[in-house]
Amino acid sequence: MSTHINAADGQIADIVLLPGDPLRAKYIAETFLENPVCYNEVRGMFGFTGIYKGRRVSVQGTGMGQPSLSIYVTELFRFYNVQTAIRVGTCGSINKQAEIRDTILASGACTDSGLMQQRFGNMNFAPIANFELLEAAHLAAKAAGIKHHIGNVVSSDLFYDDKENWKLWASYGVLGVEMEAAELYTLAAKYERKALAILTVSDHILTGEQTSALDRQTTFSNMIQVALDAAISV
Repeated sequence: MSTHINAADGQIADIVLLPGDPLRAKYIAETFLENPVCYNEVRGMFGFTGIYKGRRVSVQGTGMGQPSLSIYVTELFRFYNVQTAIRVGTCGSINKQAEIRDTILASGACTDSGLMQQRFGNMNFAPIANFELLEAAHLAAKAAGIKHHIGNVVSSDLFYDDKENWKLWASYGVLGVEMEAAELYTLAAKYERKALAILTVSDHILTGEQTSALDRQTTFSNMIQVALDAAISV
């Protein structure tokens, strides 16, 4: 049991999917896992453990933003010995190639977060995905015929970016903007765990396109399938 996760020893699997929205955690557990059991309701941040293709898998909501994700992932790594963590969420595309409803496999995550300055000062750390997970996700998406892209994303602390800083990131080939992956990768490096962020393009900042509720549900399900198949294969 930890401060923010009210689970007993053994209730959380060594593989955990990490949606930001706790209600998505509930949806994933009820839709994709056999016999899901809720192990956490603290602060409404649901966590479940069930079975996927014979393997125990957990799903834990993290909330929005890197500070919130940092709390849950740190506790999962330190107190529950989680070995594989996959963020499953949405992003805004800032690249012409990454279209609405596409899936992005984040090989690396740039960031503007103050968390990095607190840790590293004037030095720069490069948060990257685990290659085995990245390769497994690529193969799973390819086998399922899911259009996907592999490359950098940016994890921003700002949702409403009045200065349009995304334009600078876009000029360096960054695919999309989200709010959590860089911290996940940094913590995975610190604790020597496997991590990957898999993202569905829910809106396109360049074109102004947005997905409908039905589109989000369908493409979100595609992303979860890729994440689960990748997680149990490594």
